[in-house]
Amino acid sequence: MAKIVLDLHNIFNKGNAIDDELNRVIDEALEKRITPIEIIPGKGSGQLKKRVLRFLNQPEIKKLYHRVEKDDKNFGRIFVHFKHK
Repeated sequence: MAKIVLDLHNIFNKGNAIDDELNRVIDEALEKRITPIEIIPGKGSGQLKKRVLRFLNQPEIKKLYHRVEKDDKNFGRIFVHFKHK
């Protein structure tokens, strides 16, 4: 099963670039019918992970995916699962 991985370590302090990359991987997942996507905000202070979760919780984004899974073994990973029709 294919999946998309987005590592945000290199752009952790570039707000617009973070949103652009999140939009890009969501679009790619929908276009290629891939689930899940793995987003790696890293551990750090947790602020980047909170930003990613806020982004995913926006109504226009939330309607695109089935569920979000926070990795219980690795605090620095988030999985977004899509339900394709």
